[in-house]
Formats: sequence, structure tokens, C-alpha cells
Amino acid sequence: MRVVFLGLLVFAGVRAAEPPAFIAIRNARVVTVAGPVIERGAVVVQNGFITDVGASVSVPPGAWLVEGEGLTVYPGLIDALSTWGLIEGAVLASPTGGRAATPAPAPSPSLPSGPPSRGPEDRPATTSWLKAADQVQIADRRLEQARNAGFTTAVSFPHRGIIAGHGAALSLAGETAGQMVMSPDAGLYLTLSTSGQFGSFPGSLMGSIAYIRQVWLDAAHYRQAKDLYARNTPGLVRPNYDRALEGVLDARRILLPATSRVEIERMIRFAAELHTPAVLYGLHQGYRSAEVLKTAGLPVIVSAKWPVKARDADPEEEETLRTLETRDKAQSTPAALAGAGVKFAFSSDGLESPREFVRAVKKSIDAGLKPEDAIRALTLSAAEIYGIAQRIGSIEKGKVANLTIIAGDLFDDRSQVRMLFIDGRKYLPTPETPAPPGGVPPSGRLSGGSTGEVRQ
Repeated sequence: MRVVFLGLLVFAGVRAAEPPAFIAIRNARVVTVAGPVIERGAVVVQNGFITDVGASVSVPPGAWLVEGEGLTVYPGLIDALSTWGLIEGAVLASPTGGRAATPAPAPSPSLPSGPPSRGPEDRPATTSWLKAADQVQIADRRLEQARNAGFTTAVSFPHRGIIAGHGAALSLAGETAGQMVMSPDAGLYLTLSTSGQFGSFPGSLMGSIAYIRQVWLDAAHYRQAKDLYARNTPGLVRPNYDRALEGVLDARRILLPATSRVEIERMIRFAAELHTPAVLYGLHQGYRSAEVLKTAGLPVIVSAKWPVKARDADPEEEETLRTLETRDKAQSTPAALAGAGVKFAFSSDGLESPREFVRAVKKSIDAGLKPEDAIRALTLSAAEIYGIAQRIGSIEKGKVANLTIIAGDLFDDRSQVRMLFIDGRKYLPTPETPAPPGGVPPSGRLSGGSTGEVRQ
């Protein structure tokens, strides 16, 4: 590979010289996703956007050139359901170098902090007003790991409680949190956790479903009361402001958990009852429900954290046939969904590293998923699910220049991420050597920092 330009940026986000008017990647294999693969083509970038792509592209005079012999250019990879970049669970880089302690998590809304909840009027385990866009942490060490694995975007959500909060589509690089937020309204994340302790509400699966149902009924009534009051009807009492219901009314879509076939069918019916566009997540038994999902027309996000037997499981415990079947066939779910025409994307779902995420997706290819369908799920399908496909997800004129450039094939264990473009800025992989006690690697370079050198 020969790269002809100055002032590269490294993953740590240190700003170098301003880029020129044009950047061109030429003589590379280009996987556009939205169209056919270009075996030997070029991609031209200007001011953060793709201005041209094809097999016969004229390189503008004075453009920085990336010679793409032996390289494959993909749209930037997307984690469709993540916590990357959020304060919750983030691992932070210490200001003095090395790895700082993970901040203590906030008290979980899934546990009552005061008197036991008496019912839905107490809004247990609900933080629907929380927005991931307001909680972005640029020092999250997972961002660097994600970029090193080829990811340019994550759709990250608060995860605590029953109605946890709103997600945001985040670019995985930026000098400020505000620069990272691509879309602040990805959807409202729901779980079916049972927050009850000592008999408090809801305390059961049925109670959680009933509670969500009641919140949606309350939100509909709240909307009617607000609309009526806004008409300036004389003598009408002003409705009390309710931030929990405001958060529900702001939801463009909801994300509902569904792992087993029973849960998938239950959530399809529940989504129809709530009259809100829905996305199902989890889907380890999606291989049993592909046709049902096709009929329902709901997009889904498949967890790539495939079920395995717990390391500390009792060796004498007998497992059910369904458990054994799910463990064996979960990885075939993406192939079944693709075969049925169900739109799906992938979630890292708490996997230890982004590289492990890519390897997990590879297992679904080994179980029958076509590589091109896997790439689409990691790019354009994820963007379509969240309504941002007009900006990212494929290599097309006018889209944001989020590109992943790999030596080899994405799902080849021997492949290497050579560079990324995020919002049109070029980034190079950084070594991921863990810092020893004390925080400073043997080289003396601060972990997560930059040498500041100019690469040519």
C-alpha cells in the first residue's frame, strides 16, 4: 500500500493539518453495498462527503491519493445496538495516561431506591427522559477498540430499567461529544425487567408488560390533555407536566426485547397494541420465527453474543432440549432472516471487544449466512432501521465519507484494518497494548495518546 499525503490523523483524535479539497482512494476493491462490487475502482471524498465512486473515476488534480492495491473499501461498520461512547459502563482513559478506574455506576432504576412502588403512577424503573446524546463520553476506551476493528458508527442506548431512555447514532470519532452525535433520536429502549423487591410493583413479567401498557395509555391521555389545553379553551385546568410521558411521546420508535419464539410472537402483538413503530432485539431463536417476522414486517437486531454454557454451570444439571437447540442453532438465525426477507442488523450486546463482535458475525456466515448479507447487516440495513440511510451505510455519491479500508476480506481472520475515514477524516489503527500497573506502557507513550508524528 502506498499513501501519498501529509498530516494524517490518528485514532486519539489529535488534529493535524487541514485536509486538502479532495482525497482519492484508487485501484481498490470497492464494496458499495447499495450496488455491485467494483473489483477495481476509486472513491473520491471532498469536505467529508463522497463525491464520486466507480470503475472509471477521474481523480481531481491535487487530490491526496491512497493507492488501494490489495485493499478492500467497505462502508463504515455499524453496531446497531450498543453502549459504546456512553458514560454507563464506559472504561475511561486516565488524564495522566493509562486506564482509569471505571466510574461507579449510578443506582440502577431497576431497583427501588425509596418506598416500594405502589403502581404505575410511581413510574418505577422509568427514565424515558434520558438521552444518550447527552451522555456521550469521548474518553471511553472502547471507541478506540471499535475503530481498530473497523467500526465508524454505533447506535448507543441507555440500558437501565424498564423504559430506559433514548438512543443516539454516534460517529466514533470527534473532538467533542457534540461532534459525535449524528442523530439524537434513534429510539426508546425498553426491557421487560422486573423491578419489584419485597412485593413492589411490577415484580413480574406480566406486571412489566401491564406497566408499559399503562404508561402508553397515560401518554395518549396526556397528549390529548395537552392538545386541548393548547387550544386556549376557557376555564380548562392546565395539565401537570410529566417528564416520563414527555419522553414516551418523543419516541420515534421503540426497541423491544425478544429472544425466544414465544417472546417474539408476544412482542409482535405488543408492538401493534402500542401503536408505535418497533424494532425487536435479541432474536436468538429467530431461526424458528423468520416467517412470522416477515409477515409482521418488523425489523430486528440480532445479538451476536451467541448463547454458550456458563463456565461456572453445575456439570450435573440437566439442560432442556430447547436450551441445547438454541445454543446449537442461534447462529443460523441471520441466515433464516435473510432467506425470509426480514431486515436485520447486528448488535455487539456486551461482547468483550469489537474484534470479537466481527468474529461472532463470521460464525453466522459459517452457519449459512451469505457474506454479502452479513456486510449489509453491518452497514446499510442498520442505517435503514434507524432512518439514517440517506447519510451512511453504503458507498454512494452524496453520503458521509464513513469508510473502512481493509487489507484482505472483512471476515478473513488474517485481514487487517489499514485505515478508516470518519466524516471524511482519515484515521489509522493504533496499538492496543494494555497499560501495566501505574498506567504508562513500557514505551513511555501514554496509553490512548498520540506520538504526534506526521506519517507519509
